[in-house]
Amino acid sequence: MRSQATIQIFEGPGSLRLTTRALPWDLAAGELLVEISLAAICGSDLHTIDGRRSEPTPAILGHEGIGTVTAIGPGSAAAAGHPAIGDRITWTIANSCFECRFCTDLQLPEKCLSLFKYGHASLQDGSGLNGTFASHVLLRSGTHVVPLPDHVSDAVAVPANCALATAVNAVSHLPEQCPVVVVQGAGILGLYACALLDERRQRCGIDHIFCVDVDESRLALVERFGATPIRGDLAQDEELITAAAPHGVDAVLELAGAPQLVPVGIRLLRAGGFYSLVGMVHPDSALEITGEQIIRKCLTLRGVHNYSPVHLDEAVAFLARTVDRYPFEALISPAFPLAQLNEAIEAAAQRLYPRISLRPQLEE
Repeated sequence: MRSQATIQIFEGPGSLRLTTRALPWDLAAGELLVEISLAAICGSDLHTIDGRRSEPTPAILGHEGIGTVTAIGPGSAAAAGHPAIGDRITWTIANSCFECRFCTDLQLPEKCLSLFKYGHASLQDGSGLNGTFASHVLLRSGTHVVPLPDHVSDAVAVPANCALATAVNAVSHLPEQCPVVVVQGAGILGLYACALLDERRQRCGIDHIFCVDVDESRLALVERFGATPIRGDLAQDEELITAAAPHGVDAVLELAGAPQLVPVGIRLLRAGGFYSLVGMVHPDSALEITGEQIIRKCLTLRGVHNYSPVHLDEAVAFLARTVDRYPFEALISPAFPLAQLNEAIEAAAQRLYPRISLRPQLEE
């Protein structure tokens, strides 16, 4: 049995250090020790590493991950969905109290007053094993855990507890009838949104799904996820949207993190249209729109940040239903060893894949 976890410590912008840390085996009630089989680098990790986002240091970054339960604290079965040693699981990126008003009345546990987020906490907070850029993570009591079906591989499931669950949350707020939807951004969030919308075509009366980006390599995947690709810098491509919706589209989802796209989305929307803002979770997100534009079109704008446990449940169920329908594995790179995290970060910055993966077991 291993006594040490292998970890990558983030000490500040551009500074990572590979080391070890003792594994905690005397777990508190409801805690789970999970050996990570695959992790992935999210865009928010890149923002932290390059200094665009501030987090406590030193810390173990990373929140997207898949792992196997190796130890359980007393009461864990009742608190976390009956996990057992050997179960392959994913988990919510946030731990909520489920007692405050945001958790109960407002149904926004992702905005809990005592929220804890994996991959965003100091090494001195609890066990310190708070992120997935490591061989192990310690899940706190109350963290929502979801078992993974055997037919859903690690590579397919690894972004489920961030990118996919967030896309599920975003799509869940759309009006019941949305004949024409525009997805801004063909990164992993946008491609997941396309697939989720594609699966809902009949139920939600969706006739057209357009996905807009300027990156040809990203657009090349769009059709395989059920949408029509649109080059964002070509006026003739935008004519496809206006032909399908001459009076404006019913909904737009901003998933690119690019504030300059918002005026375009406002322009594309019909009167009474719906705009979901999801991707701009960074300070460089000032918008060049006016209140008048929103008012005269009677628009509804909805901000979506992270997700609730129910959205992770649906994310895993969606993968289980559609794993043979969409090319999910094309979104994930071959795994880098944890010791090569700097190289993996460079690959993520170059957008070689929508997600770059890490496999800690390659250290052995």
